[in-house]
Amino acid sequence: MPSSSSAPLLVRYRLALGEGESGESRALRLACEQTSELPPDLVPASARPFLGRVESVESVERVAGEPRSAVATIALPAEAAGEDLSQLLVLLFGNASLQPGVRVESVAWPAELLLRFAGPAFGIAGLRELAGARERRALLCGAAKPLGLSSADLAERVGALARGGADLIKDDHGISDPPCSPFAERVARCQEAVTRANQATGGSALYVPTLSGPAATLPQRIERLRQIGCRAALVAPLGLGLETVREIAGSSGLALLAHPALAGAFFAPDHGIAPEILLGDLFRLAGCDGVIYPHEGGRFPFPAARSVALAEHLRGPLGHLRPAFPVPAGGIAAERLPELLAAMGPDTIFLIGSALYSQPDLEQAAALVAAVLREDLR
Repeated sequence: MPSSSSAPLLVRYRLALGEGESGESRALRLACEQTSELPPDLVPASARPFLGRVESVESVERVAGEPRSAVATIALPAEAAGEDLSQLLVLLFGNASLQPGVRVESVAWPAELLLRFAGPAFGIAGLRELAGARERRALLCGAAKPLGLSSADLAERVGALARGGADLIKDDHGISDPPCSPFAERVARCQEAVTRANQATGGSALYVPTLSGPAATLPQRIERLRQIGCRAALVAPLGLGLETVREIAGSSGLALLAHPALAGAFFAPDHGIAPEILLGDLFRLAGCDGVIYPHEGGRFPFPAARSVALAEHLRGPLGHLRPAFPVPAGGIAAERLPELLAAMGPDTIFLIGSALYSQPDLEQAAALVAAVLREDLR
């Protein structure tokens, strides 16, 4: 590795093996590909400290019908990423993503590397404070939807959700700057609706608009949100880029909810990056205060155990970084909330959309769900 004082990343990869290929040879090939992109004997002596190193290889018991595989722990030089989250993602999975049968299972993050990143600016405690939910209870997030409505219609729905007791109301991630509800007009109307609702109820609901667009427009859009009183925004880190999100988290003063758009491409069982690493660690390193992800039983296949494991990653220790809220979503049925609350715990934001819109009265539907999430306080 680059120096004796610079600890490497220890990355655990699951590797599919070709016919006659050993786990050791496959791991060495990957270690070289992710760093030097040369066979070891072609790497100059001066560059060898930056060459990936195979620490261990374990064979995996073969299941009938599946290819042979192995699990390898590879040490990668943290200095190769510097202070660049996008480059860190490349170091973990850049060229490996182009080869079949490579999956990042876990990462042991060096303390020195974690110190390069500020992480969530608010975290769980700070986001609770912004939403006026200081007591330890689960939070309700509603959604302004669907794409195609006017700004006025979306604002009406946002106001109803806020009056009903939603702690946060986010834009659908697909609503950015469409002609039917352009960004500047929409965010002003929706924030005004939430402000009126808060004044009427004594609440502190947060409107969370989608923050996207060409890079050159982001500073103006952030300033627009601050001018109208927004305290939070929705970002898609894989669309905007991890470093862009990190810059927004560090300079905007906005709490950030992360949307997992595009992440599913990484979640094949034999290829990609484990959700706990991509959504649970990398999104948190980028400064996201809450991370949305699908829960089992909804529109997207996602095992319950994986959802709980991801929540534990977001809330668990990661160097000096603040914990982030897990935000299970993707078609949560309101009647399942007691069961999900028991599994996920109070430091959770439940994002519920269709289940509320399926009821005749949106405000009343939100109020009934909010009451379920407050039952533990009575």
